[in-house]
Amino acid sequence: QVQLVESGGGLVQAGGSLRLSCAASGRAYSYYIIGWFRQAPGKERQFVAVISWSGGSTYYADSVKGRFTISKNNAKNTVYLQMNSLKPEDTAVYYCACSGSGSYDSPRSYAYWGQGTQVTVSS
Repeated sequence: QVQLVESGGGLVQAGGSLRLSCAASGRAYSYYIIGWFRQAPGKERQFVAVISWSGGSTYYADSVKGRFTISKNNAKNTVYLQMNSLKPEDTAVYYCACSGSGSYDSPRSYAYWGQGTQVTVSS
């Protein structure tokens, strides 16, 4: 069993920053990658960033590259998403998820999901 709990969302003005956290428990450490996705109202869930649990390799969606940074603290079983230069179009519910295999940018590859945290960026 794997549990993922996101935190750190909130309301911020455009240009501001937020840091999201994803605390993993259970057997999350045995999974290959942990990713962040986001979903805006009326839109499909969208890949944001991913990090490998062991090696630390990272990949980003083009829309956030250069503004967002994914990192991890293995000792705390926690993955972070530092979001800088936020834009109104970044407004969404942000989810973390873990996966044992499959395409890192496809939600279908991820077996376990957190409950999500709301990020709202005002213009």
